[in-house]
Amino acid sequence: MTTLLQSYGAYIAKAAQQAQSADVQHHTKRALLDWTGALIAGGNLPTADLLRKAYADELLAPGAGHAPCSIAGSTAKAQLRAAAFINGTLSHLAEYDDIYRDGAYHPASPTISPAFALAQARGLGRDALLKAITAGYEVSTRIGSAVQPSHYKYFHTTGTAGVFGAAAACAALVQLSADEACHAMATAGTFASGLQQAFRSDAMTKPMHGGHAAEVGLSAALAAAAGMTGTPDLLEGEAGFGAAMSAGARWGEALDGLGTDFNITRMTFKNHGCCGHTFPAIDGAAALQAQHRIAPDTIKAIRIGAYKAGVEVCAYRRPQSAFEAKFSLTYTVAARLVLGRVRELAFMPDTLANPQIRALEDKITVHEAPACTQHFPKKRSAQIEIELLSGEVFSRHQDTRHGDPDDPLTDEELLDKFYELTTPRIGRAHAEALSMAIMGEADVPVAALANYWQSE
Repeated sequence: MTTLLQSYGAYIAKAAQQAQSADVQHHTKRALLDWTGALIAGGNLPTADLLRKAYADELLAPGAGHAPCSIAGSTAKAQLRAAAFINGTLSHLAEYDDIYRDGAYHPASPTISPAFALAQARGLGRDALLKAITAGYEVSTRIGSAVQPSHYKYFHTTGTAGVFGAAAACAALVQLSADEACHAMATAGTFASGLQQAFRSDAMTKPMHGGHAAEVGLSAALAAAAGMTGTPDLLEGEAGFGAAMSAGARWGEALDGLGTDFNITRMTFKNHGCCGHTFPAIDGAAALQAQHRIAPDTIKAIRIGAYKAGVEVCAYRRPQSAFEAKFSLTYTVAARLVLGRVRELAFMPDTLANPQIRALEDKITVHEAPACTQHFPKKRSAQIEIELLSGEVFSRHQDTRHGDPDDPLTDEELLDKFYELTTPRIGRAHAEALSMAIMGEADVPVAALANYWQSE
């Protein structure tokens, strides 16, 4: 009997040899562009300095040796596995990376980071990288979706399903056989980890889940290429991934549409720089504000009904740090109504102390809405009610998030976000050249893309 990982291995080996359709390649370019913006933004944060310091022994100054891989926020180079871990962490650090909604999963950080490092180390081009990224997304999004929603009670899908995305992408990139690709994922899967508790306090661990998954998947693919074997029934086995990490994995769905219906065409790209669980409430409140021309100082109360995971994960009130603010339903909604957008400015120290935002946040209450919980994770919704000092009450059921596949960001909106994140770090000229190299028709060396990460 063919196991799931054997089926995924056969898909990966075939996909590595086939040309991509124009549509799938375009959507994969969007994913690569968005990951690059999130990576450059994350590489500029104070936490990134700590991570690079922790890996100082594995970094080399330009021209000082043969380390082949670029890392964000530095001109130093790193060895392959260190680059996968560092960039995997940094690309999840600023909370701008993409989401696969049905899997409650951020695939870019664990999937693109190791494949990019491996492609750069081996002198490969962008188009080979794009095919590898697609393979990693198609495998890991299906695994992540099959174990939800129970998996998300305790586990962070980016760290768990992410190892399969990393292994699959790297296996495709180096063109492993079907059996080798299966073994790569089987080995990676036994190292899957990432606990929800890690981001229920102001800790720096959460983005490292993506970095760990990236390094694990890369190492597993390289081990498989050298002949190391894993357990082919690791997913569905009686003591396997599904049994350990889900209350009833739906493995019967895990191969649906594989190779013909591409999940990478249905990604959520973040329009706000915070936890995606806050988005339905942010978008719903913003829609009411625009429709009824509501000034923040005319509001008496805001009542938010959200799905259970959002209530639990984004429970901070009056946040004292950028981390807490990004995981606060009340703060992010208040910031959107006062500032007009929830991007980097919203999480600066002066903004966190903004008295207008603080006053409005104190007027917001949050409760679980069972109707929203019922449809999680495939639908991210919220119920919003704004009561004015005049006595008027306006309500809205926000059925989705702007950026979700049923209300996607346009290419223009995605580029606008990319430029906002990258221009302050690398300059507008580099940002525009980098976006053209990623989104253009011509294949380019992956190393050439990395060259733009250096500041002007």
